[in-house]
Amino acid sequence: MQHSKNDMWVGFFVMLGAAALVFLALQAGNLLSLNFQTGYQITAKFDNIGTLKPKAAVKSAGVTVGKVVAIAFDDKTYQAKVTMELEKRYAFPKDSSLKILTSGLLGEQYVGIEPGADEQNLAAGDAISATQSAVVLENLIGQFLYSKAADTGSSSNAGGKK
Repeated sequence: MQHSKNDMWVGFFVMLGAAALVFLALQAGNLLSLNFQTGYQITAKFDNIGTLKPKAAVKSAGVTVGKVVAIAFDDKTYQAKVTMELEKRYAFPKDSSLKILTSGLLGEQYVGIEPGADEQNLAAGDAISATQSAVVLENLIGQFLYSKAADTGSSSNAGGKK
């Protein structure tokens, strides 16, 4: 069995193409990030984080400015503690607020930053207290059904007391 130089080059390019596909798949799934810059970490507590996961994006005005590093449960306040790492080039005022938002109707969740107006900027280790929890679709449906049932019950009682 004789191998030629062309066989070796074909094999090399096939392996290169397979590596590129694996890289793109990991990048698209947000499982790989090649950001070698270190940022600064901040924390925030939320009543409900929904399906927020580590490595989720942190965005402001639609631009990704950081990522979620860790999520833990605080058993003293019974809240979720979210640690985020923001890129150094983005500075936000100390009175900024955070919301957990969903991309699309049923898409993945991310943290949105609304900048405040304070003159001092956030620094490493700061905690943001102005937070808004995730909107849970099941809770909204439950509230809607409960309010409809209450409206139906009150209108049928009012009609029977003539």
